[in-house]
Amino acid sequence: MPTKKLPATSKVLVKKTVSKKTSNKNIDGLPLSVVIRKRIEAQKARFHANDNISAFIKPGELEGLVEEVAEKMQAVLESLVIDTENDHNTKNTSERVAKMYVNEVFWGLDYTKFPKCTAIDNKMDYKHSFVLERNINVQSNCEHHFVVIDGVATVAYIPHNKVLGLSKLNRIVEFFAKRPQVQERLTEQICETISFIAETSDVAVYMDAQHYCVKSRGI
Repeated sequence: MPTKKLPATSKVLVKKTVSKKTSNKNIDGLPLSVVIRKRIEAQKARFHANDNISAFIKPGELEGLVEEVAEKMQAVLESLVIDTENDHNTKNTSERVAKMYVNEVFWGLDYTKFPKCTAIDNKMDYKHSFVLERNINVQSNCEHHFVVIDGVATVAYIPHNKVLGLSKLNRIVEFFAKRPQVQERLTEQICETISFIAETSDVAVYMDAQHYCVKSRGI
């Protein structure tokens, strides 16, 4: 497998910052998402569903985005003619869904949360065998319908001068899974990242998953 340069959308940012809650609107009354979008457009950067936009989000703004998503999710519920005021089961659904999207199922869009994956020197000279990790849990979301992709991944690589621990393979898979995805891109991102960190072009990734955008819709 040829070595691939890690794409700009996959470069890792590790700087940690202390966040302070930000309003979901700026002083001009613009939604926070619009403010962030303008920053991105000013740099002529792309912001597709899977892209890394963490450099354009300031500390504390994720909390503001949760509030904005909750407001817009409430509008969706109202458009579905659901009485969230009197139905106790859906009264706080918009807030729960917003927190789920931003903090749980899509946290992999925040590259400041990329797991620490230090490759160590291959002092035992494992150059004629491969490292294999099977049945790595994959929980992602289809970017077409925002429903679950559920499966397992198998990751293997042949070490050269560096070795990457087995737990790091699990963490890399989880990080790229926690965002809107298509399985083909997810597999490629995992492969390219392991190749980049472990400094080897000999990487293989196999994924077997059920797509609930098909299963749950009865197709």
